[in-house]
Amino acid sequence: MALLDSFLSKKQGAGQGGLKQGKSQVLELVSFGIGNEEYGIEILQVQEIVRLPEIVKLPNSYRFIRGVINLRGKITPILDLREQFGLEAKEYDSTNRAIVVKIAGKSIGLATDSVSHVIRINSDEIEPAPPVIKGIAGRYVKGVGKYQNRFIILLDLDQLLTSSELKLISNLTESKTLRK
Repeated sequence: MALLDSFLSKKQGAGQGGLKQGKSQVLELVSFGIGNEEYGIEILQVQEIVRLPEIVKLPNSYRFIRGVINLRGKITPILDLREQFGLEAKEYDSTNRAIVVKIAGKSIGLATDSVSHVIRINSDEIEPAPPVIKGIAGRYVKGVGKYQNRFIILLDLDQLLTSSELKLISNLTESKTLRK
C-alpha cells in the first residue's frame, strides 16, 4: 500500500492537525462488505474480482483457509475474511465474491460477503488506525477513511497473514496447477 502508507506517514508527521498544508491526493479503493462493516483495499493491489466458484476444502488447514479454487488452471487459496476477523460463519451464496490479490508474491482470493465498487477518498479524509485497535485484529487495519458519511476500514494486506500462514499457502500453491 505504497500510496496509503505515504498518506498516513504525512498525516502522522503533521501531528493533530492532519496533513501538512498543500494539495490533497486521491486514493482509489475497492470497497467490500463483511458483516455490517465496509472495508477497502487499494485498487492497485487487486488483480481481479470473481464470483466464488466451487471451493475444494482442505483437511487440517487453518480455519480461515476455506480451501482452494481453480482459477484458470492455477491453484488459488481462498481466505475467509469472516473467519479471519472472528465473525460468525456464513454459507456462501450468489452475492459472495473473491477479491484476488498478491500477498508476498502469492495470488490469494479473499472471500467477502459482497463487493461494492471503486471509491475515491481524499487523503485528508484518511486517519491512521485508532490506538483503541490492539492485538492480532489490529494488525490488519491500516487506517480509516471517511466516505459519504460512513467509515471505510482500510486493510493492510501485508499484515493479514503471519509468516507461518504464508508458508502454508506457499506449500498449497507449489504445484502451480489444479486439474479439473
